[in-house]
Amino acid sequence: MSAQPQAAADAGEALVTVERDGRVARVTLNRPAQFNALSEALMASLQRIFDELAADTSVRVVVLGAAGKAFCAGHDLREMRAQPSHDYYRTLFAQCSRLMTSIQRMPQPVIARVHGIATAAGCQLVAACDLAVAAEGARFAVSGVNLGLFCSTPSVALSRNVPRKAAFEMLVTGEFIDAQTALARGLVNRVVPADELDAAIDALVERIVAKPREAIALGKDLFYRQLEMGVEGAYQLAGQTMACNMMEPSALEGVQAFLEKRPPRWD
Repeated sequence: MSAQPQAAADAGEALVTVERDGRVARVTLNRPAQFNALSEALMASLQRIFDELAADTSVRVVVLGAAGKAFCAGHDLREMRAQPSHDYYRTLFAQCSRLMTSIQRMPQPVIARVHGIATAAGCQLVAACDLAVAAEGARFAVSGVNLGLFCSTPSVALSRNVPRKAAFEMLVTGEFIDAQTALARGLVNRVVPADELDAAIDALVERIVAKPREAIALGKDLFYRQLEMGVEGAYQLAGQTMACNMMEPSALEGVQAFLEKRPPRWD
């Protein structure tokens, strides 16, 4: 794996970088001096990159990380304060919401590579990703309430990751939780020493790319759609998805390989 960029994002330098590593795309937030705060320009760049990767069938997994000392400190408050109007804020939060939902609409699993702090919309970004691996020193908060601003949009993703009362406590206190607490509450999948972060992510990536692309894409789409449905509708959708999945060549080969007691021959 190539090293994460650590240099400051100077004028003219990309706010988001992408490195291709075989079937893996490593996307890096690159505003380290601002703790990777989500400016309008950064969100627009990240949206464009996600849209391009979603359409690229050669990409099997996306890893989202960040340069510098922090994963993401949320929205760029200085930029937000410079244009105080209701229309501006509605447009800004609509842009952010589109970005977050596009992660779950991508056919590829997206893994958050978390170090340092992930606060407010940065914590939302972790929650929006399909999977998350955190360094031991990582900390998480939805801290807008400390500024008089309830983290309403982050609450959507957060409350779909962690138990209701735990999410509400974070939202009304603005207090940080450490990586182990985030793990216990389901916000992240793994917590590892900082120097093992990339190795842990690589191991997870390898297990995903070993599976058929079609099954992962169908499964991810089904997983999020059924969560918002009643049980009966969810089972109907799941049955339809499984029927379609069974007709995929990769599934037919996988079942035949099982019956013949041999490894499947997938591309």
